[in-house]
Amino acid sequence: MTAFTHYRDHVGSNPDKHFKAMLFQGSMMMVGLNCLEPGQNQPMHDHSSSDKVYIVMEGTGTFTIGEETREAGVGEVVWAKSGVAHGVENKGSTRLVALICIAPPPT
Repeated sequence: MTAFTHYRDHVGSNPDKHFKAMLFQGSMMMVGLNCLEPGQNQPMHDHSSSDKVYIVMEGTGTFTIGEETREAGVGEVVWAKSGVAHGVENKGSTRLVALICIAPPPT
């Protein structure tokens, strides 16, 4: 297994719901991609014992973290502490690709 990859090698789509790809999972952290086509969303949810970080790689998304909702674009970082409800919607016209890190990985 190599310790190097390019996120674009893992980008994909799913017509029914957002696409997920896992890049790495260890005992302390999980790293993956969430890809949302225009109009798709990741419903509000929380991770009771894991923090989550989104790094927007392509497109823009409308992120809700707790009571706060904001649009984030390429290069922006969004995070949700454990137990805080969060979700994202792609209201744009191009694919949203977000690198995600969850630590520790949900069980």
